[in-house]
Amino acid sequence: MVGMLKQQSFFLFVTLFVAALICVSKAVEVSFKQNYKVTWGRNHVLFFDNGREVQLSFDKISGAGFRSKLEYSSGFFRMRIKIPTKDSLGVVTAFYLTSKAFAHLGGKHDEIDFEFLGNKGGPYTLQTNVFASDEGGREQRHSLWFDPTIDFHTYGILWNQHQIVFYVDETPIRIFKNKSNKGVSFPSNQMHVTVSIWNGEPWASNGKKIDWKQAPFLAQFQMFNIHGCQSHNPRKYDCYSPHLWWNGMKYWELNPQQQREYEDVRRIHLLYDYCSDRGQLHKECQIR
Repeated sequence: MVGMLKQQSFFLFVTLFVAALICVSKAVEVSFKQNYKVTWGRNHVLFFDNGREVQLSFDKISGAGFRSKLEYSSGFFRMRIKIPTKDSLGVVTAFYLTSKAFAHLGGKHDEIDFEFLGNKGGPYTLQTNVFASDEGGREQRHSLWFDPTIDFHTYGILWNQHQIVFYVDETPIRIFKNKSNKGVSFPSNQMHVTVSIWNGEPWASNGKKIDWKQAPFLAQFQMFNIHGCQSHNPRKYDCYSPHLWWNGMKYWELNPQQQREYEDVRRIHLLYDYCSDRGQLHKECQIR
């Protein structure tokens, strides 16, 4: 019993220590190489400002992508992004969390997506999606209330055991509640933070072809801090600790101001919601 109490105290100390380090680092801007690595299209990646800004390019030869060095089981993940200008119809710029899935081992895929769908000019469309236990098809599309090609904007994903919230410049645009107790799958696998630019035709271009005369298509990224809990099984459940700030009660639901902002976005900017189209296929649409 004494040994068990000592072990529990040690894990609590470690959790508190990690939480303290994360809080201290929240305001510190770090270089790309501290938390991320290029995964493909290396010749289409440029670094600026001592690694605090990265540019990915996409042309007929290749796109490019990068991901976090570590996997995470909870957190509040943000990235500052400026998407390609010009006629970018069919070009997808993506910021998302994704898990490894080994089908031969019975693994199930989880994913939480931001996808910017290129077009010929505003308003620009932002698509979000949630995959849990291999089940996707949960797309929502919003029109953005600004031009995301002119300047950087911050896009965030809150992921804890209570909810997933998608943010645009601190405004919540989508909520996916954890209703696993009602039979709805909810992302629970460890995930990498991933970024890419790639060919999304024909689904992202309404069947039209990319205008390659506009290439290269350039997307810029900043803010490479990661506020997440890195873990390995069986210690994954340490990442659900309320001592980690993104798991605190403040992040279990929206506050009244955020709720009003969220409802305004849905009323004015929501273009498509899978629950209105294929709600019979998804249990969460029937019990919300």
